[in-house]
Amino acid sequence: MRVYCKSDIGLMRNSNQDYCKTGIFPDGSAWAVVCDGMGGANGGSTASSVAAETIASRLIEGYTANMDAEQIRSLMESAVDKANTAVYDIARNDASLYGMGTTVVCAVVSHSTAHIIHAGDSRAYLFDGSHLHQVTTDHSIVQELVDLGKITQEEARSHPNRNIITRALGIEPELCTDYNAENFQNCCQLIICTDGLSNYMTQESLLEYIRGSSGDELTDKLIESAKKLGGSDNITVAVVDGREA
Repeated sequence: MRVYCKSDIGLMRNSNQDYCKTGIFPDGSAWAVVCDGMGGANGGSTASSVAAETIASRLIEGYTANMDAEQIRSLMESAVDKANTAVYDIARNDASLYGMGTTVVCAVVSHSTAHIIHAGDSRAYLFDGSHLHQVTTDHSIVQELVDLGKITQEEARSHPNRNIITRALGIEPELCTDYNAENFQNCCQLIICTDGLSNYMTQESLLEYIRGSSGDELTDKLIESAKKLGGSDNITVAVVDGREA
């Protein structure tokens, strides 16, 4: 198991409010956290970095090799809850950071299962060696419109309200997250990204890059592609690669 991540400021922002952390546990299992902050330059970067660092610390501290699926899920939920409280408390005690928050995608790949918890519109995709599918469902206004059949998925990518999310870490004292468990074999790759990538990248084009590249080369090419297509936001990609080196 290998894991890679890269974050880029993009072409039009003055600061990078995305943040990612990745690692490998002693038993060879992998973890990744990707956050996209909001609330102004200082608020967004504070929210995303505090959230990702808090989650990473809790995962490293709490993970053991003999954990079953329910224990891993419980650890991830407690890590995200702890991060939510940390960001919420900082914002409540610092008027300059009021209203800050962040999306979150947290993944642990262990025992042939990819465990994913998320809130907001940062995404996780799973490539099973031949097919790619989006694991997460955006918590956003435009996704609700898609679900209601009022707009298409293609229209959602350029909708004027595409950046309005309906869930975010750090905004309320408690956070409702979605959890997914996906079969993860040696041929699989898990791709996690912020909307700075997904707003420019169709699933078909993402699949082309995954089939043609891997590792650091894949993260580099995805980010460069988003920048060539406009790069209007910060761009962050993490990849958990289960294939043989």
